[in-house]
Amino acid sequence: MPQASRDIQRRIKSVKNTKKITKAMELVSAAKMRKAVSKVLATRSYSDLAWDTVLHLVKKVDTDKHLFFREPQAVKKVAVLLVSTNRGLCGSFNTQLVNKVIESIKTHHPEVTKTDVITCGSKGRDEIRRYKINLVADFHKEDITASSEDIRPISHMITKDFTNGKYDKIFVAYTDFMSSLKQVPHVKQLLPIVPEIDERLGHINHEKGKVEKINVDSFAEFIFEPDMRNVLDAFLPRLVEIQIYQSVLESEASEHSARMFAMRNATDAAGEMIDELTLAYNQARQAGITAEIAEIAAGSAALE
Repeated sequence: MPQASRDIQRRIKSVKNTKKITKAMELVSAAKMRKAVSKVLATRSYSDLAWDTVLHLVKKVDTDKHLFFREPQAVKKVAVLLVSTNRGLCGSFNTQLVNKVIESIKTHHPEVTKTDVITCGSKGRDEIRRYKINLVADFHKEDITASSEDIRPISHMITKDFTNGKYDKIFVAYTDFMSSLKQVPHVKQLLPIVPEIDERLGHINHEKGKVEKINVDSFAEFIFEPDMRNVLDAFLPRLVEIQIYQSVLESEASEHSARMFAMRNATDAAGEMIDELTLAYNQARQAGITAEIAEIAAGSAALE
């Protein structure tokens, strides 16, 4: 019985140390989440407005006049930019995102013969390799992305491959930050720019969690200065870059939120385990004391 008590004591000490670690990780994730959320909210309005502007523009101009608007007759080659995490301990964050990518491609384009994945985040890269999907490039990802310049190489690679005809369509997959309690995996078509393919079909009201439809008829005609070609050539690559940047920021805010709650749940579970082990230790200690008293009483009776 003393050996069992010592084992339980060691177990309690181990769980207490684990609880301290998970509590510290929860606080760190909370601080990172606040910083990431502030960056998301600072850029979301600009990103959504720019995207909505182009979605309206598609309805007003001849889409054959620019490659970024041209819908392919047959979709055979597809690329997906997967924005994931560098670290684990955030629940099923990355697994749900990869499953969403696979489900989306099968649903929208079952005839695709080739799907290439470009990853931004080591955990997504590992998941893609586990599913044996073709991985063509992997980009380094920071915990908190400082500016859009950090993702510019990704944007240049994507626009160049699409312009050269390497891919018929290019998607970006990320986890959309709805609130600190809710993060939703989302797959969005970047190129060509066709509003009907975007699963959200407009921008999300993140406070209410509802999708707001686009009212195309409320917009007037567009005027291009000096001409349409020059304006679109300068604007559209920048738009793609901003959409990728916003996707990375949304993913970072979602990641730190998911990790914060995962660590909070782990801390609560550790507390419950400590209570159960403490009860077991007290019971074992009480049983040991009772056994010792019984042995003393039996020895005393034998001497009499």
